[in-house]
Amino acid sequence: MSAAETAMVVALVAPLVGAMATLIVGRWPNLREGLSILSGAVTFGAVLFVARALHAGESISLQILEPVAGLRLAFDVEPLGLLFALVASLLWPVTTLYAMGYMREHHERHQTRFFCFFAISIAAVMALAFSANLATLFVCYEALTLATFPLVTHSNDRSAWRAGRIYLGILMGTSIGLLLFGCVAVYGIAGTTEFTPGGVLAGPLADGKISKATLGVILGLFVFGTGKAAVMPMHRWLPNAMVAPTPVSALLHAVAVVKAGVFTILKVVIYIFGIDLVRDLDAHTVLAYVAGFTVVAASVIAMGKDNLKERLAYSTIGQLSYIVLGSLVATTVSVQGAAMHIAAHAAGKITLFFGAGAILVAAHKKNVSQLDGIGKRMPVTMACFFIGSLSIIGLPPTGGMWSKLLLVEGTAASGDWLLVAAFLVSSLLNIVYLLSIPMRAFLRPERTDIDHHGHGEAPLSCRIAMVATASLSVLLFVRPDLVYDLIGALGAGAQS
Repeated sequence: MSAAETAMVVALVAPLVGAMATLIVGRWPNLREGLSILSGAVTFGAVLFVARALHAGESISLQILEPVAGLRLAFDVEPLGLLFALVASLLWPVTTLYAMGYMREHHERHQTRFFCFFAISIAAVMALAFSANLATLFVCYEALTLATFPLVTHSNDRSAWRAGRIYLGILMGTSIGLLLFGCVAVYGIAGTTEFTPGGVLAGPLADGKISKATLGVILGLFVFGTGKAAVMPMHRWLPNAMVAPTPVSALLHAVAVVKAGVFTILKVVIYIFGIDLVRDLDAHTVLAYVAGFTVVAASVIAMGKDNLKERLAYSTIGQLSYIVLGSLVATTVSVQGAAMHIAAHAAGKITLFFGAGAILVAAHKKNVSQLDGIGKRMPVTMACFFIGSLSIIGLPPTGGMWSKLLLVEGTAASGDWLLVAAFLVSSLLNIVYLLSIPMRAFLRPERTDIDHHGHGEAPLSCRIAMVATASLSVLLFVRPDLVYDLIGALGAGAQS
C-alpha cells in the first residue's frame, strides 16, 4: 500500500475513530470537543496528502471485496470526489468549533450523541466521495441517510420525530424505489458499475443493446432517485429538517447530505453516462427544465418565508438545482461550473446558517421581520451574513461569482436561453430575499416592540467559525484556481 493509499484509509477511518473517542470521553466536554476537532484536522490533513499525490500523477485506489463479478466495494481518487472530500473535511472541524459554542449556549441535551453521529456522518461522506463505482456509492449514500437521522431528530420532540419520518421516508423511499433500480439497470446493461471517464453506456447504445429512450428513463431514475439533491417534488424533507439544531442544518445544507446528492448526480453524468451521451438524449432537456423550474420556484418560495432557517432551506433547494441543471445541460463548462458551485455554495451557505444560529442563541430571534437594527448589536455576525449572501447571489468578492459565471456560460453554449433566464431570474430573486436581511439589520432602527434581551454577539467560537467560512468565500474569489485546477479536466473531450 502506497503512502497516498494509506492517507486515503486514514481519511476514511479517522472520523470513525473520532466518533468512538467522543463516546469514551463524553463526560468531559472540553476533551470530547477537542478530540472532535482533532479528528477533523487529521481527516483534512489526510485528504490534503491525497490531493498532493493525485496532483503528482499517482493512481490511488483500494479494493475491500468483490462478492459478485463486476460489483466491487472499492475506493478510488478522482478530481470530483477529491473536491467533495476536501470541502467536507475542511468544514467539519470548523462546524465542530461552531457547535461547541452553539450547543452550550443553547443548552442542548445529548451533546455527546450529537458529536458522535456528526463524526459518523463525515465518515460516510468520505467513503461516498472516494467511491470507485455505483455499488459502493449506493451503500455509502444509504449509510449517510441513517447516520444523519439521529441528528435530524436530536431535539426528541414531536416536531423532530415528524421531521425525521419525512426525512427517512423521502430519502430512503427515493433511493430504494428509484436510485437502486437505476444502479441495477446500469449493471445489467453495461456489466459494470465502475466510474469510467467518458461513461460506460455509450458502448451498449452503439451496439444496439439499449435505446436512447430507455437511457433517458434511467437518467430520470438517478435524478429523482437521488432525493438528497432535492429536485422538486423530492424536496420536502429539507425544509422539514430545519427543526434540528443549527449545526445540524449546516451539516445538512453545506457539508454532507445535500452535497452528497448533487455529487451523486454529477458523478453519474460524467462517469456513467458521459456528458456527450447525456446531451444526445431527448430526456436530458426535460430533466433540465425540471431542475430549472426548481431553481426559480424555490427562490420564489424563499421570498415569502419569514422564518430565517426556512428561507435559507428553500434557498438551498434552488442552489442545489443550479448544480443539477449544470450537470444536465452537459457542456464542458456547465459541468465545471456545477463542480465549482459545490465548493462555493458550501462556503456561502454554511456562513448563512452559522449566522442564523448565532442570532438564535444570542438574540433568541427566528424570523427575518425581527432583525431590524440587529446589526448594531451583532456587527460580526451580520457582516459575515452579508458576505455569505453575496456568495449565494454570485457577486464579488466571493467565489459564488465564478461558479455562476461558468454555469451561465456553459448553459448559454447549449443555446437554451430559457434555462439561462432561469439562472438570471433566480439570481435576481436571491438579491431580494438574501440582501434584504443584512440591509434591514444595518440600516433600519431597532424595533421597540421586541424584547432585545440586552444581547450582544454569539459565543466566541461561533464568531471564529463564521469569520473562517466567510473568509473562505472571499478566498475562492481571489484564488478560484484552488478549485478550478482540480476540476478543470472534468468533461474533457466533450463539445462545449
